[in-house]
Amino acid sequence: MKVLLTGSTGYIGRRLKQKLLANNNIELRLYVRNKKALSANIEEEAEVFEGDTFDKNKLETALEGVDTAFYLVHSLNNKNYKDLDKISAQNFIDTASKCGVKRVIYLGGLGVKNKDTSEHLLSRIETGEVLSSNKNVQTIWIRAGVIIGSGSTSFEIIRNLTEKLPIMTTPKWVYTKAEPIAVSDVLKYLEESLYLEEKENLIVDIGCEQLTYRDMMIQTGKALGLKRILIPLPFLSINISSYWLNLFTPVPFTVAKALIEGLKSEVVMQNDNAKKYFKNIKPISYIKAVRKAVKEIETNQVISRWSDNGGKIWDKNHSKEISDAIFVDRKESDISKLDKEKVYKSFTSIGGKNGWFDYDFLWVMRGVLDKMIGGVGLKRGRRDQENLRVGESLDFWKVADLKENERLLLYAQMRLPGTAWLEFKIEDNKLIQSAYFYPKGVFGRLYWYSLIPLHYFVFTNMIESIIKKAANE
Repeated sequence: MKVLLTGSTGYIGRRLKQKLLANNNIELRLYVRNKKALSANIEEEAEVFEGDTFDKNKLETALEGVDTAFYLVHSLNNKNYKDLDKISAQNFIDTASKCGVKRVIYLGGLGVKNKDTSEHLLSRIETGEVLSSNKNVQTIWIRAGVIIGSGSTSFEIIRNLTEKLPIMTTPKWVYTKAEPIAVSDVLKYLEESLYLEEKENLIVDIGCEQLTYRDMMIQTGKALGLKRILIPLPFLSINISSYWLNLFTPVPFTVAKALIEGLKSEVVMQNDNAKKYFKNIKPISYIKAVRKAVKEIETNQVISRWSDNGGKIWDKNHSKEISDAIFVDRKESDISKLDKEKVYKSFTSIGGKNGWFDYDFLWVMRGVLDKMIGGVGLKRGRRDQENLRVGESLDFWKVADLKENERLLLYAQMRLPGTAWLEFKIEDNKLIQSAYFYPKGVFGRLYWYSLIPLHYFVFTNMIESIIKKAANE
C-alpha cells in the first residue's frame, strides 16, 4: 500500500510517521514544507516531497500513485486560518480525486455545530465536511477530544496547573464534559483506518471515558501523587482564564484563548463507530494515559510536542535577514585545541533544564516578563535535553537551522520591538557566537542600547562557558 502522510512534522504526524515506517506492508511518502525538519536519513526510509497544500502542482506530484493519504495539516498559526483551512482541504481532496486516491484519513475534533462552538473547533468540523464532499474519494474522519500524551497541548496545560497550584480558583468551564484519549490510542485508530473494509464515508468518534475538566485535574493530581483543591468561580472571563493559563503553563496567550473559547461546549462522542469498526482497540483509562505521558517525560522519550511546529519562520533561508540586521553582538574564541564535535554538543545543549550558564536568572526574568505581556516565555523548555532538530522550540527560541558539528541558528519568539537571532558557528578553528537584531522603530533601537551592558556579561559568559564545558567533556 502506498501511503502519503501530510503533517509529518506536527505533534501527531511525527508519532504516526514512526508507526508507519515500522509497518512493512506500507510504502510511505511524506509531504512537507521543509525537508530540514525531518531526520537526516529519512529519505532512506521514505519518499519525501516538498510543498504545501496550497500548491496544486506539487500536491499532484506527491499524490500521484497513492492509495491512501493522511490529512493532518491546519493553518492555526495564521489569523485567517478558518478560510485557509477550507481552501487547503478543498485543494487536497480535489487533487486526491484527480490522482485516483481511494481513501483520505483525517483527524479532527469532537464537537457539534451550535452557537457556542468556538471558531477553532468550527474550522476543524468544516475541514472534515470539505474532505467528505468528494464522492470519488472515501473519507475516514476520526474525531478526538482531549489528547493526552507527553508534549500534547492539553496534557501540558493540565499537568502544569496541577503541579504548580495546590489550590486553584477555576472558572465554571471546569464542569464542561469532555472525552479524553491517550495519544497512543489515537495512533492506533489512525493506522487501523488503513485497513477498514467499509467503502462509504465514515465518522468515528474516539475517547476513553467521559470526564469534566475538574475530574481530569483531580485524576492528574492522583497520578502525580498530589492532592489538589479546586474552587470554581463563576465570574472568571475568557480573557482572565487565558492570562491564567498563559502565566502558569507553557502555552502563550493566543493559544490559551483559543483553547478556553473551545471549552464553552462539550466535546463528547456522538456515535459508537469506534466500537463497531475497531473492535480490537480498547482505549486505556485517563489516569493510565497520564502516567504513561509522565514516564515518557521522565525517561526523555518525548517524540513530539505541541509547540515544535508552530510558525513558519524556520521554513526559509535566513541569510539575507541576518545580513540586514542593524545590530550585531559577536564573540569569537579559538577552539583549535578542542574537539569540534564536543564544542557543537556544548552549544546545542543550552536551554531547557540545562539552563543558560551563570546568568540563568536573567534569562528567567526575561521569560517571566515575556509571559506577562502574552509571549511564549521559557516554560516550553526543550523536547530533548541533548538533541535538537530544525523547527522545534527551545525555551522562547525556535531552531531555524542546524548543521551537525557546524552551526545552530535560533530565531527569537519572545515579544520584541524587532526581530532577533542567536547563532553559534564553528568556522575554521573558531567558535563564532553572534546575536543579530533588526529593530522596529525608535523603541527597537532604545531596547537594544539599553541591553548592551547586560549583553556584555551574558554573551561573554556564554561563549566562555560553552568552551569550558567542551574542554571538560
